[in-house]
Amino acid sequence: VVVKGSEIIKVWQQVSSNVWKVTLTNEFFGDFNPFTDLIRGDWFNPKNRDHHTGAIYLNGHWLTEAGEKKNLYSDAGDSPLWFAELDETETKIWAQFQSVDPNEEKVEINVRQSVFYPEKTGCNYITVRGFTMEHAATPRAPPTAEQIGLIGTNWSKGWIIEDNVIRYSICVGVTLGKHGDAFDNTSENSADGYIET
Repeated sequence: VVVKGSEIIKVWQQVSSNVWKVTLTNEFFGDFNPFTDLIRGDWFNPKNRDHHTGAIYLNGHWLTEAGEKKNLYSDAGDSPLWFAELDETETKIWAQFQSVDPNEEKVEINVRQSVFYPEKTGCNYITVRGFTMEHAATPRAPPTAEQIGLIGTNWSKGWIIEDNVIRYSICVGVTLGKHGDAFDNTSENSADGYIET
């Protein structure tokens, strides 16, 4: 079951013995849909396929994004797969749930780019202690781009981040670094871009 607040949005439908599908309206995601958000940036090699910041979780643990939808119909072994397709109005997600009914288990999708990250720079002297923070659709954070983490300071100072559990972030857990600017991921030579940054 996909839940937004306390409202049940959709139920997973079985399409083969181990593959299930859910269809969500794009409005469900608001301004950020991680299933349209590609991982990209300096030093990233996608190996001839798309990698998204979206993820599916079964009972707290994530599944692996498939390179192609047809891969879902093969045996997943120890690493169940998911795949998403989008159009102008809907996001369709398929996932392998081997010997599991996802409507009877805890199945989640990530919908936030970060969990704790200020919109503005200079939010100084904040203490974050004793939280479990997970399931963020974070982008890649090379040293030549804004570094958005599951938790991050966004170019602020004096933070204390301690005694937290930080897990299941697509690219980055904790960031202390670079703010965003017009030069993010624009280096023709990554090494030169790093030195300039």
